[in-house]
Amino acid sequence: MRDIRRRSLLAGALTAPLMTGLPATSAFAAAHDTRAPDARALRAALAGLPDENATAALVRVGGTHGRWHGSSGVRDLESGRPADPHARFRAGSTTKVVTAAAVLRLVAEGRIDLGTPVQHYLPGLLGGRFRAVTVRHLLDHTSGIPAGDGLGTTFEEVYAHRFDTLAPERVAASAGAKEPEFCPGRRQHYLNINYTFLGLLIERVTGRSYASEAGRLVLTPAGMRDTYFPGTDPRILGPHNRGYQAVRKADGTTGFLDVTEWNQADRFAAGDMISTTADLERLLTGLLRGRIVPEPQMKEVFAVPSDITGASYGAGGLQRFESGGKVYWVKSGGRYGYNSAIAATRDLSRTLVYSVNSTDAKSEDANPVVTRIIAAALK
Repeated sequence: MRDIRRRSLLAGALTAPLMTGLPATSAFAAAHDTRAPDARALRAALAGLPDENATAALVRVGGTHGRWHGSSGVRDLESGRPADPHARFRAGSTTKVVTAAAVLRLVAEGRIDLGTPVQHYLPGLLGGRFRAVTVRHLLDHTSGIPAGDGLGTTFEEVYAHRFDTLAPERVAASAGAKEPEFCPGRRQHYLNINYTFLGLLIERVTGRSYASEAGRLVLTPAGMRDTYFPGTDPRILGPHNRGYQAVRKADGTTGFLDVTEWNQADRFAAGDMISTTADLERLLTGLLRGRIVPEPQMKEVFAVPSDITGASYGAGGLQRFESGGKVYWVKSGGRYGYNSAIAATRDLSRTLVYSVNSTDAKSEDANPVVTRIIAAALK
């Protein structure tokens, strides 16, 4: 829930919920995509796993100049079996791209209006101190709604509650009871809470669960057959590589704690998706080819507020990065044990999808494995 602008796309996509990113001078922003994927560089980027930074990595590079798929590391530290290249993983905040696409599909169906205040759709969730917060404000993180309550602020606290359920309605209500951070439309502050409200909005206007509507509106059209929303189930169903968190032991050494099983219900429409690299690639390419969101609403996907200094998010859940005339649209995700990201040029001349089992997935520092992958994939 931290401001994305405080982390680099690489750092976040690399090590946290690509709620992170490298600055303009980062390997990501400086990369070029006019050549075929460099297989040798990509293999070198994945070499040596598991190590202190990651236990596994899955990578897919595509585009008009060729494709490359690869994996490295292990399924689990105990057995040492090779990582499953088709494994499911916690996709974290890449879920937001699905949520945004679902909302825009409902806009196309005439069931949601981007300029209508969320107070109209969800009466009573926002206190009287909030001015009109439109659906568009939620989509592009300009709502001014503060973060909702969680189950802790440190790893130790949230790990102790990893099997507890924190309902998204409670998270939204706790946020709505606080003071606004700013007037809607005045700033852009990336927070999960915006997409928590959007998930509840989807449920209110359709009368169906977020998971079922995300499936109907986005997963099925995109062909995402191995993606699902676990809700309160702490497991990752189907083949998956275990996730670990590096922890400091009493004797000063570092150990690795298995964090694969975790109830993520509070992340809801902001980050409770389980997917595969192949499915995330289908999401990315399907969205940018106009196969998911109808043409009239596609302009919203790339509509970054022009009157807010430093704004980089559009209403499609993707973040815009530009360097040397090249623009990339990206989104990362990070839950303990898992980092993932999707990135592409708008014309799909180069795409990148990865899942890295980072041993400190919520760190603000760039994960070296992620940094190597991005540098090799977009060189």
